[in-house]
Amino acid sequence: MKRILFYCLTVVLLVGGSVLPAFSQETLKTNKGQELPTPKGISNMLFYVQRDPNTNTVVYEWNLNSKGVPNEDEPVKIYWIRYADGGKKQDLNFIQRKFAYGLNVRKINAEKYELKFVSYGKRAFYLQKGPDGKFHVYTTINQKQAVVDRIFVRIEGGSFWVPNVVYAEFKGRETATGKQTVERFKP
Repeated sequence: MKRILFYCLTVVLLVGGSVLPAFSQETLKTNKGQELPTPKGISNMLFYVQRDPNTNTVVYEWNLNSKGVPNEDEPVKIYWIRYADGGKKQDLNFIQRKFAYGLNVRKINAEKYELKFVSYGKRAFYLQKGPDGKFHVYTTINQKQAVVDRIFVRIEGGSFWVPNVVYAEFKGRETATGKQTVERFKP
């Protein structure tokens, strides 16, 4: 069931989106040879997701209210940057929120939330305050705790509802050393 949900996420990405977050010394490209841009100027960005076949990107942003306090009902704001359409922002549609890029959020305490992708709940992420006093999203990458920067999903063929996911790639920084870390896996 979870594998089907992951495939649904990937399908939605094919229809209108992007994949998961990261930074890299090398330039990642789509399977059509397009360079993937890094979102800039988003002060509360936690991470982003990118995927084949285009450059559109899903941004996950820390959602604060007008008083600078976390919005407890929706601590993470999720939206597209439609680079293929001039870089405009666009909300996720219902299918994208419920079957692909959305998050299941569970509040642990006032400064910690558990996050799981609706499409792939096997890996938990944690939104919490870091040593720098800012909030970051943490998960395990290569068996070490890391701050998540980017997720990328490589897709080659398949169909709308069952795309062929070659791999998912998580990029981040180890919390202990600050060293960049990358993990690829076949979901």
